Amino acid sequence: MDIDIIEEDENPMLHRTDVRFEVTHEEATPSRLSVRDSLAAMLNKDAQEVVIHELDTKFGMRTTVGYAKVYDSPAHAQDVEQDHMLERNKTAGEEAEEA
Repeated sequence: MDIDIIEEDENPMLHRTDVRFEVTHEEATPSRLSVRDSLAAMLNKDAQEVVIHELDTKFGMRTTVGYAKVYDSPAHAQDVEQDHMLERNKTAGEEAEEA
């Protein structure tokens, strides 16, 4: 799985960067968590600081276009993001397990 960043927009008011990216994959569409982990590693961030909002694969294509929000810290992500998005990205549960 290869990830290419298409666009990055700084959002200092919310302590985050909005990222549009393209994933090239050989098999089926990769899972949200595997994309999150790969994108976090690519950006030198913790996985809990990255929230994947959208993954869009056209039928029969080997590329997926996505949208993610990369926060400065996991606390900022917890404050700003909606609960269902944190649940989808498994950041809400991980925070509770660590406490």
